[in-house]
Amino acid sequence: MNKNIIYIVIAILIGLLGGWLIFGGSSEDSISNKDASDMSDSHDHSADGEVQMWTCSMHPQIMQPEPGDCPICGMDLIPAESSADGLAMNEIKMTKNAMALAGIQTSIVGNQSTVDENMISLSGKIKMNEEENAVQASYFDGRIERLNVNYEGQEVRRGQLLATIYAPNLIAAQQELITAASLKESQPSLYNAVRNKLKLWKLSEAQINSIEESGKVKENFPIYATVSGTVSEKVAAEGDYVKQGQPIVKVSNLNSVWAEFDAYENQISEFKKGQKIKVVTNAYPNKEFDATISFIDPVLNTQTRTVIVRANLKNNEGLLKPGMFVTGKIEAKTNGTTSQLSIPASAVMWTGERSLVYVKTIPSEPVFEMREVTLGNRTGETFTVVSGLQDGDEIVTNGTFTVDAAAQLQGKKSMMNKDTPKEETPMSDMKMELSKNTQSIFQKSLKPYLKMKDAFVDSDAKNTSAFAKETLEEIQLIRESELGTMEKSHVAKIKKMLGAISENDDIENQRSHFVLLNQNMVPIVMNIDNIDPKVFIQKCPMANNNKGAFWISADTEIRNPYYGDAMLTCGSVIDTVQ
Repeated sequence: MNKNIIYIVIAILIGLLGGWLIFGGSSEDSISNKDASDMSDSHDHSADGEVQMWTCSMHPQIMQPEPGDCPICGMDLIPAESSADGLAMNEIKMTKNAMALAGIQTSIVGNQSTVDENMISLSGKIKMNEEENAVQASYFDGRIERLNVNYEGQEVRRGQLLATIYAPNLIAAQQELITAASLKESQPSLYNAVRNKLKLWKLSEAQINSIEESGKVKENFPIYATVSGTVSEKVAAEGDYVKQGQPIVKVSNLNSVWAEFDAYENQISEFKKGQKIKVVTNAYPNKEFDATISFIDPVLNTQTRTVIVRANLKNNEGLLKPGMFVTGKIEAKTNGTTSQLSIPASAVMWTGERSLVYVKTIPSEPVFEMREVTLGNRTGETFTVVSGLQDGDEIVTNGTFTVDAAAQLQGKKSMMNKDTPKEETPMSDMKMELSKNTQSIFQKSLKPYLKMKDAFVDSDAKNTSAFAKETLEEIQLIRESELGTMEKSHVAKIKKMLGAISENDDIENQRSHFVLLNQNMVPIVMNIDNIDPKVFIQKCPMANNNKGAFWISADTEIRNPYYGDAMLTCGSVIDTVQ
């Protein structure tokens, strides 16, 4: 009996051990797999799975998962800013994905190689050589009976018949010649005087002799070309009456042309009269034309800060056409032993007063900072750098304006913002002189304004538009003659924003204009005396892309107009106007 019990116990133990061996391992595997699955799911939510968002530099409330155009202003969207943790005040950071999508490229300063290392490049145009231009004019009053020049660009040769003119004044002169010819033996001085008179009208000896021999008066007289060239301007038309000396056509000799270049102020010392210059054009990319500098404008263009450098070119083959864009290359007078930094022209942004580049401040990370540089001469597609960069600096060479737009969006130093953003002046410190009439109108405008604010809270675009229109109608009653310069500026912006809100049917777009409206509305309201009933100035620090935004409220309860139900109570009362 006892032996049977022992056998049974042993069998049970063996069975339990076998079950554990069969199912226990798989259970662990299952747990292990589950853990791995959980880890995988968790990993999918890591930073590697973040989606690059795109925004508008002018309307940061726009966020899209792919590049395109801003639905408000139509500008190209730029990559939204990435985390700025650990960055300096004016540094911006972009994701590697954003850099790839925006086509942003960088290069190392000092490693730039150019073919024309010691050549200065100038941009210019081909012009007619004014020294070779001639005006074909009428030498007497009359009517153009026939004009043999049909179009501008027509080739004419010296001695070619240009026009035939009916000249009444010549009829009397011819009759004088016929009469004087019969008296030339007795009155030779009179005869010679009449012939000289006709010569002054550009009649040839042969023409005068023909009139004298025939004894007949001619009514029509020819005008012959005095030079060979190309008709550059057709001044008169067939049938026109012309005065003595009035131009009929202008003829240019294009065998010689001018190339006029714009040289920057800091390049003037590189040029002198008689200096040789090479001229190239896109029309003949493999051909160089030899030219000589003949003129340097003594007056600087104050708008462009350039002077005209003119060169004479031979154009016997007629390859160079007036108006054609050309590039001039001239050897610089630089010391070959001096090493100068150079950067691609595509890296430079111009503001009129400043030359700007973006420097990559962290080699391993897409972190950039705007830097102002002083440039020297342009050599081909590169500029020499006088100051602002060092050998080894990495700069943006493609997509510079995209990086600048990102800087503007983040409120950093940029092309449009020279200085680091400063702390805003408290609105309470903005003192204004408002007439009683202006104050009264603004108090009346608060009634539809507060209704508009409530419509924003309800995210009701239709009512928002309607109340904005009512508010605008009140504001338009303000007389500009009662406003100072600062007050006029604020009122003008208020009108503009109210107009934009009233004409828009998208609540988010309306809210973006509401931000700017309040930036101009609140300072004025805070300068109104004895507002009844009192109003409260409220602010949400998260609105306007975390820059903060204001609004006016009739009570202390926070009802956020910028987010509606999403963040209804976000904000606080910052001031009371009464």
